[in-house]
Amino acid sequence: MKFKNPEALVTGEWLEAHLDAPDVRVVDATYHLPHDDRDAYEEWTYRHIPGAVHFDIDKICDSDTDLPHMLPSGEQFSSAVRKLGLGDGSKIVIYDSNGGYMAACRVWWMFRLFGHEDVCVLDGGLIRWAKERRPLEFDEPQIQERPFTARQNNAMVKTKQQILDNLESQTFQVIDARNEGRYKGVDHEPRPSERLGHIPCSINVPFTHITPPSKDFTFREPDDICELLNGAGVDMGKPAVVSCGSGVTACVVAFTLYLLGKEDVAVYDGSWAEWGNDPDVPINR
Repeated sequence: MKFKNPEALVTGEWLEAHLDAPDVRVVDATYHLPHDDRDAYEEWTYRHIPGAVHFDIDKICDSDTDLPHMLPSGEQFSSAVRKLGLGDGSKIVIYDSNGGYMAACRVWWMFRLFGHEDVCVLDGGLIRWAKERRPLEFDEPQIQERPFTARQNNAMVKTKQQILDNLESQTFQVIDARNEGRYKGVDHEPRPSERLGHIPCSINVPFTHITPPSKDFTFREPDDICELLNGAGVDMGKPAVVSCGSGVTACVVAFTLYLLGKEDVAVYDGSWAEWGNDPDVPINR
């Protein structure tokens, strides 16, 4: 079996050969959890793939909510990416220096949600790129602003109310990308949460099982991923919504399903940061 949308995932070999292509733009989407005590922007200034701009999901977000890095408006997104030189007609390649793609797939999802189709993720991210001794630089790239036209696809994102309504209608399946301990309410959440557990009827598919450290965080083979999804109870014929802690690693699973050809997948943007702090919504443990 092969991926049905293989163009969404590129190798280091391909990217190195196309670094000087006039339409290729590279994005470093590295993000660290608050307790990690690391600065993704500072790390970007130390080393990044040549020409890569830094995309901060905590800045390109909705600033009018207490929830972390929620989707900005189309106008806010357009303004921010234009200033990064990421505009219409660009082929955007996104990577992450964290194992497991933390935010690379989140940024991929954001671009697609706002109507930009020519966007892909670097397999293995900066970890594999550096291991393969491909070029790195510390100079900040010269940015030429480029207009971006946002066309928001609301089918790619779900709200808490839509998740609540689905508990009765069961229109779509909910997939939880957190680890098993957090899903079962045994492990604590990285962010303070009033309640532990998972959304009722949700399926657990930890994103780390898809891009394991043993493979330099590259994606597993399509057959292996399908076996993992089947074993978890994912129905490839039914629409899906993916949740996680704060809407970031959910996008790894959403991206994986897209690679396999499943495009009726949305992300619950508020995820457990919202659900776990609402005393009025049901949870299971």
